[in-house]
Amino acid sequence: MVQKEQAETLRLRLLELGCLDTKRKLSNKGEHLEIPITGALPLEFGSYRVVWPDDAKYYEPELTLKGLMREHLDDDKLALLPGGWQMIGDIVVISLHSDLYPERKQVGDAMLKLHPHCKSVYLDEGISGKLRRPKRELVVARDGVDDPAVTVHNENGCQFRLDVTKVMFSKGNLQERMRMGRLGKGEVVVDMFAGIGYFTIPIAVHSHPDRIIGIEINPESYHYLVENIRLNSVDGIVEPVLGDCAEMTPVLSADRVIMGYVGNTCHYLKYGIKALKSGGILHYHDTVPVHLVPSRPTGLIRDEACKQGRRAEILDWHRIKKYSPGVWHVVVDARIE
Repeated sequence: MVQKEQAETLRLRLLELGCLDTKRKLSNKGEHLEIPITGALPLEFGSYRVVWPDDAKYYEPELTLKGLMREHLDDDKLALLPGGWQMIGDIVVISLHSDLYPERKQVGDAMLKLHPHCKSVYLDEGISGKLRRPKRELVVARDGVDDPAVTVHNENGCQFRLDVTKVMFSKGNLQERMRMGRLGKGEVVVDMFAGIGYFTIPIAVHSHPDRIIGIEINPESYHYLVENIRLNSVDGIVEPVLGDCAEMTPVLSADRVIMGYVGNTCHYLKYGIKALKSGGILHYHDTVPVHLVPSRPTGLIRDEACKQGRRAEILDWHRIKKYSPGVWHVVVDARIE
């Protein structure tokens, strides 16, 4: 059961995870909606209440990817079709088993039939390099589409313009972006790895901070950060900075610091702590082996604060999503005195 203003964003995320029961209709319950799911509730939705309705209503049978591909694939290959995919604006991004690569054009055509409002389909082949640039291949685009890679993604009352072949947009971080949109009122916030504004834009739109400094080293991400600041009309709140946060992060000036990058975040931890005023809040993201959750990231924060003659109080921590087998993406909230 979810609040109505969150329902569409959450419904799309459940669809991508393959957990949405598309045979049943959403149910109106006053100020809330019940979203039908199949199987267990995904971990990232753990804060929402699960109910078992006795008045479920069903749609007429819908098109499915497997049904559309049945004439092109044998049963073995049908079993390899993905159960979920990303919807970024009006673009579909899919991951395919390598055995399905020869039929990717037919899969792309089927996806456009399933999603008639979408203009193109891209094959996701992972990320590469320090700047985490996505590797994506255009599978199919509708006739007359001039720029199949650029879209505007609407989420939680915010707009994100991006090129899906140049910058990442992780739908698995949805709950964290929504949480950040509830924090920072009246504060000075530093977003050390701003990207296209993943956290900066929700905070600026919903929390009304005094100022946000969004630092981004990738020129392509920075370009879209600037565009998204204008698109969301938060020019007077967000100051975009192009550069390395190891050099550009201010000192003792922030009430809140977001370190939303994963990979080698610990190398920048000292700059995040230095940026905070006494009593300021740090949101530290990292990728952590399951047996070191949460001891490693919390220990890193305490140790670095101690090196700087300061004290860290761990307020909370939680898992965001699985990063790889045996590794979690986690975030730790800490107050730095």
